[in-house]
Amino acid sequence: MVEFRIDRRSGVATYVQIVQQTKHALRLGLLEPGDKLPTAREVVEATAINPNTVLKAYRELEREGLVEARRGLGTFVRKSLGSTPADSPLRGELVEWAARARAAGLEKDDVAALFASVLDEQFSDQFKGDHA
Repeated sequence: MVEFRIDRRSGVATYVQIVQQTKHALRLGLLEPGDKLPTAREVVEATAINPNTVLKAYRELEREGLVEARRGLGTFVRKSLGSTPADSPLRGELVEWAARARAAGLEKDDVAALFASVLDEQFSDQFKGDHA
């Protein structure tokens, strides 16, 4: 089961953080079709956020077709998003790279910006082909 971590200083809405973390878990294979998400009550107890925030996130995931609410049973994953397992060798390389970046004195936001710029660079051809 996924455990949500809320960063109140991130500037990202709490419900969006839940949606993003759920999608990350789906991409990494940590959540698979049929898995049950934690109940709103469980998320509230673990994170001290408003139950309506959890429900808003779950409704967004449902709207996107990723989960489905089953009355009286809970919210279940409908489909996966990716094919990169959490134990991929690429993850290990990325962990090592992130550790080197941290040791070099980079802050988390600096690393995120650097990584995002490299992703944009490496995957820019996908977007060009879509609109050509």
